[in-house]
Amino acid sequence: MTNASTLSDASASGLPAIQVYNTLSREKEPLVTVQPGRVGMYLCGPTVYKPSHIGHMVGPVIFDTVKRHLAYSGWDVTWVVNITDVDDKLIAESTRRGMTMAALAEEMTADYLENLASLGVTGIDQMPKATDHIGTIIRFIEGLISKGFAYASDGDVYFDVQKDADYGKLTNRSVEATQGDGGSTADRKRSAADFALWKKAKDGEPSWDSPWGAGRPGWHIECSAMSEAILGDHFDIHGGGLDLVFPHHENEIAQSESLHGCAMASYWMHNGLMQASGAAGKVGGRPRGSDDASAESGDSIEAQTASKISKSTGAEPFKTLLARHEPESIRMLLVSTHYRSPIHFGEEPLAESARALEAFRRLFARSERVSGTSFYALPCRTRRDGDAQATAAGDELAGLRQKFLAAMDDDFNTAVAIASLFDSVRVVNKFIDQQQLETKKSEADLGTLAAMMLTLRELTAVLGLFLEPPKASGGADEALVGGLMELVIEIRANARKAKDFATADLVRDRLGSLNIVLEDRADGTGWSRKTSS
Repeated sequence: MTNASTLSDASASGLPAIQVYNTLSREKEPLVTVQPGRVGMYLCGPTVYKPSHIGHMVGPVIFDTVKRHLAYSGWDVTWVVNITDVDDKLIAESTRRGMTMAALAEEMTADYLENLASLGVTGIDQMPKATDHIGTIIRFIEGLISKGFAYASDGDVYFDVQKDADYGKLTNRSVEATQGDGGSTADRKRSAADFALWKKAKDGEPSWDSPWGAGRPGWHIECSAMSEAILGDHFDIHGGGLDLVFPHHENEIAQSESLHGCAMASYWMHNGLMQASGAAGKVGGRPRGSDDASAESGDSIEAQTASKISKSTGAEPFKTLLARHEPESIRMLLVSTHYRSPIHFGEEPLAESARALEAFRRLFARSERVSGTSFYALPCRTRRDGDAQATAAGDELAGLRQKFLAAMDDDFNTAVAIASLFDSVRVVNKFIDQQQLETKKSEADLGTLAAMMLTLRELTAVLGLFLEPPKASGGADEALVGGLMELVIEIRANARKAKDFATADLVRDRLGSLNIVLEDRADGTGWSRKTSS
């Protein structure tokens, strides 16, 4: 249903060529947009009835990274994430808590937004609420009825799947394969596979007036109506977790394309789901889920959905997780795997992610000692026109930058991109060692180091990492710890001068057991915390 004549090839507008895996076609396709130089992107958001958990953060972090790369590459991106604030679960939970559905939705939406902010998800342009679009939804349903794709039945309205010849194309299922027993409303349906667009009001439940009587919208119609209202009949990217492919996204396609007679979205992007895991894949080592084979050979949609982390499987509130783990280590973990692969989540993967952060931060501290400039104070290039800067950083780092960009252009492969950043850290550390920059500071070498760090600043920002300095855990306590460490380092230095190496080694070993790492350098001894494994 795509009208090819309305699309704009990126290459024609001077934008870089980007490949996107399309769930609909089951292959990578070049990014070709509805409007030249612009991308409309819609991500299905949460049903806000309980505090958000780690599973709710996966999609927003991934698509925030997608937007960052597209904007960095020159596209003007509008990113929409909806809020489902009317639903059976919301009604049940608000009743249990003795509050209105609207009050519960407002409380849980605030929780969701606070958690997104903690992870640096800053790129969402609009967050429409279903209850703000009831009029749009009703008009959408009226259009489907007038075209013969939907029918009213005893106060409900259903989509007639038999009238849609393409139904099932996203999941490659026949109508017969999608049918259950029709549920509690089977007697009102023409076919068991028909799904609700409007639900007749029950006593005591929130409802709105409509041509079919008081009621409320079905789940699937909300996203079709809100995406149309903001992004238009046909937009570029529709995203969501694999668990939404059926029935939610299949039904969105049926509704929207039946009404408008054109493709709803050019690309359907689905991220892998969060899986509980006790084992870590090394962050910064061999990229996890980094190639097509890995992304494609991961667990099936059904297997991932069955084992995903969710409220029903006892997932803890995200704020509880934040009490134990730094937000940036969580984001690092989420972008360390190719987005189409399952993300293995647990205490050990999070600890490995935190150790990965420290490798970068040790380099940042080292560079600041040499140059006198904080990494976080460096200007951050927001457009990918930094080839001259990368050339000044040396051939090896320029090559790694190209590897990073090629990975992100190839279906947003953050796993390979992260690996190239770790290689970059090693290259910069090697340069500092070889040029002996901690003791010898030539202007030429300092200029090269500056170009290297600017390149790192540019690329890490694309992934939403290291945008701000890490927050100290606690004022007076931090000052006390710093003072005590200066004393311990001085005692150890005096022991070494007195050739009391047993005492010096004891200090180092005991500090190591407390996850404190000492670094003996030409200009003295420094220390840092190591995340426990």
